[in-house]
Amino acid sequence: MPELPEVETTRRGIERALKSRRVEVLRIYDRRLRWPIEANLPEEVAGQRVLAIGRRAKYLLIMLERGTLIVHLGMSGSLRLRESAAPLLKHDHYALLINSGKELRFHDPRRFGSLHYTRDDPAEHRLLRSLAPEPFDKAFDAEYLRRITRGRRAAIKQVLLNGRLVTGVGNIYASEALFRARINPRRAARRLTQKEIARLVKAVRTTLQAAIRAGGTSLRDYVDTEGDPGAFRQKLYVYERDGQPCRVCKTPVRKITQGQRSSYFCPQCQT
Repeated sequence: MPELPEVETTRRGIERALKSRRVEVLRIYDRRLRWPIEANLPEEVAGQRVLAIGRRAKYLLIMLERGTLIVHLGMSGSLRLRESAAPLLKHDHYALLINSGKELRFHDPRRFGSLHYTRDDPAEHRLLRSLAPEPFDKAFDAEYLRRITRGRRAAIKQVLLNGRLVTGVGNIYASEALFRARINPRRAARRLTQKEIARLVKAVRTTLQAAIRAGGTSLRDYVDTEGDPGAFRQKLYVYERDGQPCRVCKTPVRKITQGQRSSYFCPQCQT
């Protein structure tokens, strides 16, 4: 599933192609996504100029003159820039034709993505208004992480994946950040010291920034707006490297299951 770095990579690709352009038409090929696309949406957006491209957690915000398109990629979705004459592919659900002659097409085999439109402040939309701070927010600092971990018996990995506490870390990047912070993913959150918490905040941000620079991580479905896979997979320290030597100490990486998700760690580096 595309996580924050993949969504941010997509945002940057969209921004280069769409900002200050005018929407000629929104073509809907298949309304059946996680929520059906509203039938009147093409009428709402036609003729509007793109002012900016934003992001909130894993949601992309295409800000228009009179409203905002809210896009979620779901589990297998991607936004790809195409020439308007390019053949339509199976699982292409909608396309935003802009006045450069390009189309931004949404491709989603599993149909868990979504497209909404609001004329109001997008931060108050039902999908966004209850989201927790994300790692690049000023609110996500060592004091915030200390506060939400105190009294929690859950493992620190599970806290990082709890969207009610912090959004946008994701399973891959939680494993990688915990490795960089030298913290075992099974450690009880409430047992972390202040120094460990500060290290973890820094590690989460550093990991996500590195992934964004590499264009995200492609394990299965993800490609960017040009159809290219992300390159961060080649730089992973522990994720999906069970049995392979740790890149730091050569101890075999271990794989465990936490909350029905795979966790990877080095038993020597992460205590």
